Amino acid sequence: MRKYAILFSVSLTSAFLAVFLYRQLEGPRRVLWNETENGGVRYASLVDKLFNARSNSTFLSSAPTDFILAAEAATPAVVNIRALLEAGDGIWGSSSLTGSSGSGVIMSPDGYVVTNHHVVENSRDIKVTLADKREYKASLVGSDPSTDIALLKIDEYDLPFMLFGNSDSVRVGEWVLAVGNPFNLESTVTAGIVSAKGRNINILGGVTSIESFIQTDAAVNPGNSGGALVNTAGELIGINTAIITESGSYEGYSFAVPSNLVQKILRDLREFGEVQRAFLGVNIEDLDSEVAREMGLPNADGVRVTRINKNGAAADAGLKAGDIILGLNNARVKRTPELQEYVGRFRPGDRINVEFWREGKKYSANVLLKDLNNSTRVTSNVKGNELEESLGFELRDLSRDEQRRTRVQGAMVSSIRRGSIVYDTNMQPGFIITSVNGNRVTDMAETIECVRNAFNSLVLDGYYEGEPDLYSYRFRKQQ
Repeated sequence: MRKYAILFSVSLTSAFLAVFLYRQLEGPRRVLWNETENGGVRYASLVDKLFNARSNSTFLSSAPTDFILAAEAATPAVVNIRALLEAGDGIWGSSSLTGSSGSGVIMSPDGYVVTNHHVVENSRDIKVTLADKREYKASLVGSDPSTDIALLKIDEYDLPFMLFGNSDSVRVGEWVLAVGNPFNLESTVTAGIVSAKGRNINILGGVTSIESFIQTDAAVNPGNSGGALVNTAGELIGINTAIITESGSYEGYSFAVPSNLVQKILRDLREFGEVQRAFLGVNIEDLDSEVAREMGLPNADGVRVTRINKNGAAADAGLKAGDIILGLNNARVKRTPELQEYVGRFRPGDRINVEFWREGKKYSANVLLKDLNNSTRVTSNVKGNELEESLGFELRDLSRDEQRRTRVQGAMVSSIRRGSIVYDTNMQPGFIITSVNGNRVTDMAETIECVRNAFNSLVLDGYYEGEPDLYSYRFRKQQ
């Protein structure tokens, strides 16, 4: 019996000794419960000492994570949109309606509403329903397929509206809300974080398309298109546009057009009826690590110029193929979508400062931006539409190349409506008007002004490209 007692004492003493030595060698470990203003738990241990640079850092989310105030600011300004198309006669002689539904955001108290181009594309009848159930017929002010943004107008005043936030300040990991009408469920709010910025998913067609989406994991479904992406301050930072999905519904990825780009598109559509798109006049590609190493750059952040377009903005400023664009107006540029988005915020005739890398040195150039026709002028189709309604034809300004080829100044007839007053004169699209009632005109604005001031009878003289003869068309404004 005594033998077992001794054995038990030795075992117990060894166990206590082992625990004592382990605690001495490990050092102290502390668990701190830190009740902050936003709540939270902080864990500190010996491992913290291995990361000295972080030990005294304070990490803040886009607090508060209480989304009530942001949702209350956003939901009254988010509307439901139904865009209808006549589908033809039915079996009993009645017409059926097809179309699409989506969301929109009221941008001003006098009834301007932003949505996606694909929500209202080819629509003849657009209905807007407010959060308080009021319904209005909307007119299409203008639409831009290149950014998938459209501007509508309803006749009402003192409406709730959203304020723009700065999409450049949005950070990956920041809390955001998506507000819209998925599956016709009115005023639905979902939350998520910003997953990425400057994302290109190749859904917009055309060489002038701009895809630099804000990617989030906030739930977005059919019907959310055109709705609001909102930060926790209740500001609009994007227009929800697309999802990547195999099933047709949300699978974790949603994409929004950044608000800074949206603002510019809306200004153009409201002022000119069309987007004033500016270009650097370059072909570009993302920079890779191998090229960056060869060029002597510390990393692969930047955009490589592969081609300079003749007579373009970059050519005039002295940029060359092989240059690496690092920034625009002191804003860093890492990838091609970021560069396209930033340039897309400007109009032809605007100047920007381009920072670039060439042969181991950093340079900068002041660039005068141009349009696709290498012109610095802005154009407008708002007044041209006036002639389409009254006389049946639309005008546009001649491009620089057209002026050079034809050696004339004036306005080109871009389209003629069948059955209209002008259609009956046998005038053809492509006719260049050089005088109105004997008065010389040099551009679209002067042509429209002369047509408007004419009492009734009109004589339009001009040329067709490639034909030396002068053509003259006579008609009355009212028949």
